[in-house]
Amino acid sequence: MKCPFCSYEESKVIDSRPTDEGERIRRRRECLSCGKRFTTYEIIESLPIIVIKKDKSRETFNRDKLLNGLLRACEKRPVSFDTIDNMISEIESIIQNSLDREVSSEKIGELVMEKLKAIDEVAYVRFASVYRQFKDINTFMNELNKLLNQ
Repeated sequence: MKCPFCSYEESKVIDSRPTDEGERIRRRRECLSCGKRFTTYEIIESLPIIVIKKDKSRETFNRDKLLNGLLRACEKRPVSFDTIDNMISEIESIIQNSLDREVSSEKIGELVMEKLKAIDEVAYVRFASVYRQFKDINTFMNELNKLLNQ
């Protein structure tokens, strides 16, 4: 970190503490050349996640879109909002940690169905019916049979 007074490039950290509910870190530093003190703030740089849709178009990941789909799937089911919110956070974390800046909508859908299957089977079937675009009753029954066999 460059000193704002003498432009020397080395300093030592005297004090660190989180600010803004842990979103940033405030650091008091002392220049190793002139001895003057100054404050810096560090924030985590987040790179946007790009979703590649089925038609090959691209858009930024939208947490609200995922939330709306899950709320529809879990409507009138015993699934709390906190459970849904935690599920979305887990999915978002998996995507962020994958180091890929682009992810297919199919991959997101598969992650959602994996999480939903463990939480509520009816919500899982609802989501799968829209996501997999069941064409007729037979494909719907095949999915139900797979669920029953597990």
